[in-house]
Amino acid sequence: QVQLVESGGGLVQTGGSLRLSCEASGRIVSVAAMGWYRQAPGKQRELVALISYGGSTSTNYADFVKGRSTISRDNRKNTVYLQMNSLKAEDTAVYYCNANIRSLSTTYQDYWGQGTQVTVSS
Repeated sequence: QVQLVESGGGLVQTGGSLRLSCEASGRIVSVAAMGWYRQAPGKQRELVALISYGGSTSTNYADFVKGRSTISRDNRKNTVYLQMNSLKAEDTAVYYCNANIRSLSTTYQDYWGQGTQVTVSS
């Protein structure tokens, strides 16, 4: 009933930029916090960035992307973005969108997208 669909991944050279998008759709009543996670081969999934919802939106970033990435959201479109700059080879991973959503049939719960591959070539 609720889906998250990511887009914007791809192959980029070291130092390049990518903008990831994730749109939530379905029988949505309200979207709370949204975020991006990543998982590299052989590693655990880790938090990249989070953005809250409310009158005073706050953001949190993992140390490894601070100063290089910006998370933002468009509440009218139920969409979250991740602008990534100065990409490094170690940023190569599958990036997953996460959102805490209240739907017509459930209270707030976490949903995940299917993931989008980001590959940074050196």
